Amino acid sequence: MKYNLKILGIACSAAILASCQTGPTKEQQAAAAIYKDSTMCCAIPPRTFAARMHTEVKVSGTGTGLDGMVYIPAGAFEMGTNEMEAYEQERPSHKVRVDAFWMDKTEVTNRQFKKFVDETGYLTVAERMPDWEELKKMLPPGTPKPSDEELQPGSLVFMAPDHKVGQDDISQWWKWVRGANWQHPEGPRSNLEGRWDHPVVQVSWEDAEAYCKWAGKRLPTEAEWEYAARGGLKSKRYAWGDEFLPSGKYYANTFQGSFPYGNEDLDGFDGTAPVMSFPNNNYGLFDMIGNVWEWTADWYDYNSYKKLNNGTIYSNPKGPAHSFNPDDPYAKERVTKGGSFLCADNYCVNYRPSARRGTSYDSGSSNIGFRCVKDDNSASQTQLASNQ
Repeated sequence: MKYNLKILGIACSAAILASCQTGPTKEQQAAAAIYKDSTMCCAIPPRTFAARMHTEVKVSGTGTGLDGMVYIPAGAFEMGTNEMEAYEQERPSHKVRVDAFWMDKTEVTNRQFKKFVDETGYLTVAERMPDWEELKKMLPPGTPKPSDEELQPGSLVFMAPDHKVGQDDISQWWKWVRGANWQHPEGPRSNLEGRWDHPVVQVSWEDAEAYCKWAGKRLPTEAEWEYAARGGLKSKRYAWGDEFLPSGKYYANTFQGSFPYGNEDLDGFDGTAPVMSFPNNNYGLFDMIGNVWEWTADWYDYNSYKKLNNGTIYSNPKGPAHSFNPDDPYAKERVTKGGSFLCADNYCVNYRPSARRGTSYDSGSSNIGFRCVKDDNSASQTQLASNQ
């Protein structure tokens, strides 16, 4: 499907856009990255190209220690999947071994992120003025500079249509909103009242990295994240077993009904949910599946699993050296995992541990958050891993 493109604010300089020109070039179509496949599942917006000036972060002297973290023992597991019902970038599965580490038992909440901002004065990507010199590096050559009026701070907001719509044009439910940021998730008129224990959203990869640095922690690798999400279960489709609704009980905050306009809220939530609203997995982690997508440290390569040697056991992999997405060749993407409250069975099945997609590192949206990890420096961890 072809799209007519117009730069609408910096809502992607070439992505969620209103019509004003005809016959987009192949480069423009690639930059828009509007396509219905695994990376668009769960109402994932295209990249926002919201390049801003870098903000330095003050590092806390002691961090936040191990408060609110759980211990993840060393071990080996099958990363990815061989299921034919899964998406191409998840296959094939391969054996991975990880050392022990500590992980936040919940996604970072608005309350926790506010403490970080209060102590450091940090401005998130969505709050900064866009830097055109950085922005154009991720756009097709020759892309014209937007007007100063369009180059304003903001972010992507999910707005459910009030009527039945097709699923080919994501601009029907994703909107670029000036003034949308972590404090105002839906725009300037919104706030965090009643949502302090919800996961923080509208945060970019850089924002997540900054928080982790302040807390004396780091973002998990994709391998660590998936290993932790599985909770010690082997070869299970979901983080809790093979059935999505065991005994009719919801184990994750997802979208029930006909996406994007008919959310039936059968799990009790229309948007994000307070952390710990659903059962924890066997490692004591909450919301590894659903609620919000979570940033990881790794670059995203659509074909990375296909490049691995069959039979090799990979120890503590840190992902590819570069990002690659054949549908969006200009993107610089990091891996996000876990699906979100916008995952629906009539649109995607990304609410599984093996599910993975790439998100432009400079993008935030209504359904992306994160959690942190911390290395376990005990002398026994290497021995524990080698015995698995």
